[in-house]
Amino acid sequence: MELLSLPVRWPIICAPMAGGPSTPALCAAVSNAGGLGFLAAGYKSAQSVVDEVTAVRTLTGAPFGVNVFVPGQPAVDDGAVNDYLATLKDEADRFGVPLAARWDDDAWSDKLEALGGLGVPMVSFTFGCPSAAVVKRLHRAGSVVVVSVTTPEEAVLARSAGADALGAQGIEAGGHQATFSDDVPLKSGLRLSQLLPALKRQVDLPVIAAGGLMGGADVARVIASGAAAAQLGTAFLRTPESGANDIYKSALADPAYDGTTITRAFSGRRARGLVNRFIQAHPDAPASTYPEVNNATRALRAEAARRGDPQSINLWAGEGYTFAADQPAAQIVARIGAEYEAAASARSRRG
Repeated sequence: MELLSLPVRWPIICAPMAGGPSTPALCAAVSNAGGLGFLAAGYKSAQSVVDEVTAVRTLTGAPFGVNVFVPGQPAVDDGAVNDYLATLKDEADRFGVPLAARWDDDAWSDKLEALGGLGVPMVSFTFGCPSAAVVKRLHRAGSVVVVSVTTPEEAVLARSAGADALGAQGIEAGGHQATFSDDVPLKSGLRLSQLLPALKRQVDLPVIAAGGLMGGADVARVIASGAAAAQLGTAFLRTPESGANDIYKSALADPAYDGTTITRAFSGRRARGLVNRFIQAHPDAPASTYPEVNNATRALRAEAARRGDPQSINLWAGEGYTFAADQPAAQIVARIGAEYEAAASARSRRG
């Protein structure tokens, strides 16, 4: 079959997961198994992105994608950032690290320059909509362009910029919410079952569905609802190819963690993760303070991980995290693909 003009066996995409989980090995394993693997360019230099794309191409000849963060504006209220960081002083002192807030654009221009010459089959964007000029430039490089959206209004902007498809992220999804602006109530947002029909009514573009999807029946359900493909991230976090650290992988299988929630505590932007001590202790991070808060807590999180403390790091996970399996990525793709075909066939027989 073709997924947005790219040849794949199944409409299964491995979500880009910035901060470590997405690796060339994971990307290539998913693509080789018949899905579409993804690299996450977030928090990396342009040269690192080039190196990872090169590494993927040594591992697979199948199509794959790269995801890029769209930079926002600096925080409007520096005082709010500093006030929040003051509440983290005891945490920082305990780990012996500084809290230095700073804004950056995640090497936006350098990454676009690199991607313009790499001809990556698919490029997706998160946290905002690239300009029409950026989209045209990537089209000239041979890339299909996808923009992640969480509302019909964002979808209209993506269509206006010339996007080929939308990544529809429901509130169930793990990790950062893809909203263009984070200046909204902490736990607001549409579930995927609400978002998909709302997008289809508003914009005539192919839609990739994301949010809490873990198995083939989930894939079949969203395809039956009009999606062109399903994007799964948490399902691949425990694979040996994932770059998630061992304490993160262990936490996903630990019954002591009994749910997920939306928080701004670690980054200043809404994200879904396993409920741990840090989230419960710091519920008041202000809105629209990413990446300042994210950069400020980076050293704290890194030191907590080095010490093996899962209660002080971000354990991003979607609502279906209990189904994440410790299996090779290829096995997971094959299982989900078989489940999808069986569920789709059953739906067809039912008419």
